[in-house]
Parts: sequence; C-alpha cells; structure tokens
Amino acid sequence: MKVLHFIAKGAVLLILSWQAIAETVVIVHPSNSAQIDAKQVQRIFLGKEKKFSDGAESIPVNQIADSSVRSDFDTTVLGRSSSQVSAYWSKLVFTGKGVPPKEVTNDAEVLALVAKNPSAIGYVDAASVDSSVKVVPLD
Repeated sequence: MKVLHFIAKGAVLLILSWQAIAETVVIVHPSNSAQIDAKQVQRIFLGKEKKFSDGAESIPVNQIADSSVRSDFDTTVLGRSSSQVSAYWSKLVFTGKGVPPKEVTNDAEVLALVAKNPSAIGYVDAASVDSSVKVVPLD
C-alpha cells in the first residue's frame, strides 16, 4: 500500500513538473511576414489593434478560459491574470467597445484555424507546433 502511495505521489510530481516546463508560443500563418513583437501581440489580443505591422488584418484566436495554455499566455504575454483579462473584456463588451477574440478548446483547433487563415494569430503549447504554422519570436 505504501508503494502505491509513493508511486501516485511521484506521478503527480511528474505531471506538475511537466506542466511547469511547458512553453506557450504565439503562432501565425506561414505566409505572414509582418514584424510582430510582444507589445503588438498584447494590443491585438486586448482588442486595441486590428492589423499587423504590414497593414494586414489580424484575427486573434484564444483558447478557452480554463485552459492551462490560456492561463500561461495571459500571465506571460498579456501581463494579467486570466480573471483580469476576463474582467477587461466584460467591461468592453458591456460598454459596446469591443468583442473578445474567438475561443477554441485546444491546441489542435488553434493550429487548424491559423494554418488555414493568413490573418489569424493564436498561441499553443510549443510541443504542439507543426509545419502548418510559424512561431513568432517574442524576444
């Protein structure tokens, strides 16, 4: 019985460690040649900017609110907690000043949308990236 408890504890620690290592990356369509930095990504996902630096339309794609990738993106890229981002959008919607980005349920859906739409911008776990999209370095 103690061995099973030890194994279960180890499995939980392993899962928590893996989640801590996971990295969220911003992605665009491979044909997108706009210069994109972290500030522009923030502005796009907060509805303050509707175009990429080259003048092309930008369509942000969010993951659902309870997603760990979304939480990481909100914190590291937007500089706000997910609840702060939600409150921000609630205020804009209530006052008629904005519509939040489309939400999808997982990395696969973000990849599919971004891969088929040159205007889309989204984020996924780095481990999910494939050749159908381009990663945006946010240095």
